[in-house]
Amino acid sequence: MDAWVRFSAQSQARERLCRAAQYACSLLGHALQRHGASPELQKQIRQLEGHLSLGRKLLRLGNSADALESAKRAVHLSDVVLRFCITVSHLNRALYFACDNVLWAGKSGLAPRVDQEKWAQRSFRYYLFSLIMNLSRDAYEIRLLMEQETSAYGRRMKISGVPGGAETVGPGGPGTPGGCLPQVALKFRLRVLLLARVLRGHPPLLLDVLRNACDLFIPLDKLGLWRCGPGIVGLCGLISSILSILTLVCPWLRLKP
Repeated sequence: MDAWVRFSAQSQARERLCRAAQYACSLLGHALQRHGASPELQKQIRQLEGHLSLGRKLLRLGNSADALESAKRAVHLSDVVLRFCITVSHLNRALYFACDNVLWAGKSGLAPRVDQEKWAQRSFRYYLFSLIMNLSRDAYEIRLLMEQETSAYGRRMKISGVPGGAETVGPGGPGTPGGCLPQVALKFRLRVLLLARVLRGHPPLLLDVLRNACDLFIPLDKLGLWRCGPGIVGLCGLISSILSILTLVCPWLRLKP
């Protein structure tokens, strides 16, 4: 069992390195095309990107089983919202990896009759659903932390004898130059400041939000829901890959559960 865990971790690290290289090639190819590089060089970059993509699919052959195991563990979480979001996310990831395996078989020649376009659309659809669940989980955790921060601030204000409680959080409260702002704008500003404080105090959550937000552009573009172009897709994919590698190098930056 320990040997499988080590093998899975090594494969995951290699896959993320290949992913970063693949999207770096995508970004480089877009830059070369815009600056009028030679067609031969652009072709070589596209070929390298294709080889890296195929290599990643090979490294992900066992990921469906890992995603199902993660879904089984998530079912036992006590928080209903987290249990739903994380379980559904892992199930969609399992389906995404299953479609990815079929694509690998088609591209490698093992199953030449596979309709690659159809299976690619299916895989990106499951990938999109998984990211939506991840972002929903992030939003829920942010809301809980903001409520905790507001309650804690209110208790501190009561102890110190300052009236107004959480309504005076941060700059812009009553008695400051920002207090002349309209009430709605003032409350919005306070919420933004509170959000920034929460994310600054919880780096794993901040990294997860950034990574999922960057990844979201990839299926949106591939499914034709929001055409971003290869440059944006390459940049977002590269950023999310670097953040994923960072969570491997520094495990404490990985959001749990």
